[in-house]
Amino acid sequence: MTITTSPSTSSAACLVVALPGRLRSPAAARRIAAGWLEAAECARTADAVLIVSELVTNAIRHTRGPCLLTLAEHAGSLDIAVTDRSEEMPDLHRPAGGDHRGGFGLEIVHHLGDSVRVAPRIGGKTVHVALRLHAPAHDRRRPP
Repeated sequence: MTITTSPSTSSAACLVVALPGRLRSPAAARRIAAGWLEAAECARTADAVLIVSELVTNAIRHTRGPCLLTLAEHAGSLDIAVTDRSEEMPDLHRPAGGDHRGGFGLEIVHHLGDSVRVAPRIGGKTVHVALRLHAPAHDRRRPP
């Protein structure tokens, strides 16, 4: 496992973690992300860690090989990205509720994140989730 951090040099900070394609990788990603986000005093650490867990779990479950977790904070928003080595695109528009193939994790990610997008690349893809760090109190998706 390789961890690279970029110190906050204005209003931006970044964490990059290379994770092996093993069953323990989601737990390691949760611990590393939680530590980094807590040190940065992130207001939505629990939401971000859950998104990290779901994205890394999907990468390990549905692809072969390692994945790369990137957390990048800039201007009050967190980009949570997981890159894997599969060119197969997830169905981001699947109706609510999963099936025997899965789908429950992406439903959680859509509920917590402000936007979800997939960036294809040669030899794989990156799933990005944008998360506002200071969600408005009136945000309908957040419970009161």
